[in-house]
Amino acid sequence: MLKLLVRLITVALFIVFFAFALKNTDEVVLRLFWSAEAKAPLILLLLGFLLVGVVIGVLAMTGTVLRYRRNLARARNELDQYRKSAADSAAAREQAPAPDTLIEQVGL
Repeated sequence: MLKLLVRLITVALFIVFFAFALKNTDEVVLRLFWSAEAKAPLILLLLGFLLVGVVIGVLAMTGTVLRYRRNLARARNELDQYRKSAADSAAAREQAPAPDTLIEQVGL
């Protein structure tokens, strides 16, 4: 039921944005530096600026994501080491002590 609702909302948003794109096909002039101009339909300029913004956002987050992944890998390695040492100590406790160590512990 939830998947159907999400798909219906997705289709509705696509139709709205597509209709927005069809309504904004007028050519606009983008004035750049040094008296340069770019003429393109408004929707293409909006889409271009959206894509540039997404790329800049992804590049800005790359360092943070890589640092989190490195910290997660380090934490997982430490957890594996703790689990291994806990398993080793549990296995050592389960083994019966050698007879010589019992005599030494009692003091005979």
